[in-house]
This record gives sequence, structure tokens and C-alpha cells, in this order.
Amino acid sequence: MRRLVRLIDTLRRDQAGATLVEFAIIAPTFMILLMGAFDLGHSVYLRAVLNGAIHEAARDSTLESGEASETTIDNQVETIVQKVAKSADVDFERKSYYDFTDVERAETINESGTANGVCDSGETFEDENGNNTWDSDVGATGFGGPRDIVMYTVTVTYDRLFPLYGLIGMSQENSMSVSTVLKNQPFGQQGDAATPETKPCP
Repeated sequence: MRRLVRLIDTLRRDQAGATLVEFAIIAPTFMILLMGAFDLGHSVYLRAVLNGAIHEAARDSTLESGEASETTIDNQVETIVQKVAKSADVDFERKSYYDFTDVERAETINESGTANGVCDSGETFEDENGNNTWDSDVGATGFGGPRDIVMYTVTVTYDRLFPLYGLIGMSQENSMSVSTVLKNQPFGQQGDAATPETKPCP
């Protein structure tokens, strides 16, 4: 019995290997924090690269030759992005407006009841982009014409650096969108703003 007591007392006072045990407790949390920091840094860097790429591409798009060079311009952005995120899917969208004040503006609704900003049945709207549907954004798809305002949006979808997010119930896939708004070069006269037709809300 005394030997057992002495053995327990010896084990209690023995600190050999304590650091290893402490590290084993701390290591998982530390590694998760480290991977999260690297992943955040990667996302910030990718956004910075994407910002630079789309600003250069948008300037090329404002030239008269922009529409004819659409594939080349978009491929350049995709190539730059995929140097940082190899498996990234890159989607492009261009919307043109007559004036800067039109950017992401909704089509006007002639509201007869409560002003709720929704094109309700029985009301009418001004079909400014001519597609017979009320839109929350008056922009027309495409490059527009000379002196038009164009919003160029690039959306990147990519897998995160580390298989960390599945462990905490989040998606392993991340997505980011970056937009820039520029005015087309004066390579001709800007067309007059079309007079919208009044259409019934659906």
C-alpha cells in the first residue's frame, strides 16, 4: 500500500512530458485560427487583384473597339484571377445607363395605392429599358453606346484554401463580386434618352 502511495505521489510530482500534453490540447485551436487567418488573407489578396484587373478591363471596354474585344478583355481578367485561385469560376456582367444618376435605379412606378416600391397589379410603370417588364434596375445589358455609363461587374466563385469550413457547417465555396462604373469614350454622339412607354404592372 505504501509503495502504491509513493508511486502515485511520484507521478503527481513528475512534470516530464507536460509540455507535450499542453501542446496537444492547444494545437487544434491554434491550427484552426492559423488556417482561418491564411484563408482571410487569401480572400483579401484575391479581392485586391480582382479590383485591379477589372479597372483595367473596364477602361478597355469604354473604347469604341470594346464590344468587339469583349472575349479578349474578359479572358484577361479570368487569367489574372486564376493565377490566385486556380479553380475559380469567373462570370461577367455589363449594364449600360444613360446617365450616372440612373445606375441601379428602379423603373418608375405610377403607384395608385400605398407607396411600397413594388409594381403591384393595377398599377403602371415606365418601361425605360423596353423589355416589357418592371425592373429594379433600369440598366440595359451590354456595352451601351458612346458617352453611355457602363457598370462592369465580375463575380468570382472559388474553393477556399483549407477544408476548414465543412467542419463548422459552412460552405467550402466562396463568392465575391466587384463592380466599377465608367463612362464610354466620346467616339460618337450619345443617343437621346428614349421616351419610356407606360406599361401595366403584372
